[in-house]
Amino acid sequence: MSLPYNKNLIASARRLRANMTRQEKHLWYDFLSGYSPRFQRQKTISNFIVDFYCHEAKLVIELDGGQHYSENGLGYDAQRTAILESFGLSVLRVTNYDVDNNFAEACALIDSVIIERIAK
Repeated sequence: MSLPYNKNLIASARRLRANMTRQEKHLWYDFLSGYSPRFQRQKTISNFIVDFYCHEAKLVIELDGGQHYSENGLGYDAQRTAILESFGLSVLRVTNYDVDNNFAEACALIDSVIIERIAK
């Protein structure tokens, strides 16, 4: 099944790939870029650009900084997650703090979620 996407977001996704945050770069270059199954970064899905996406596991990984924990951020993320889940995807949120301070544990969590999702 092909996921819906907004073609108007493709240029923005390219800009985001070129200007990843420090945590996105760390997770991408030090773990996800060489991971199998394959991940995509700044993938357009519906009217969103997700941080990382694994088609085989139907998994979205979102890195969350401080703005995600405000009242507005929490509400927006809940709506966004519900829409992404309506496409049969799972959304895993990893904090920037964990990427910075608990990298091995964050990678182990991602790995375990992927293994579980692929086994289904």
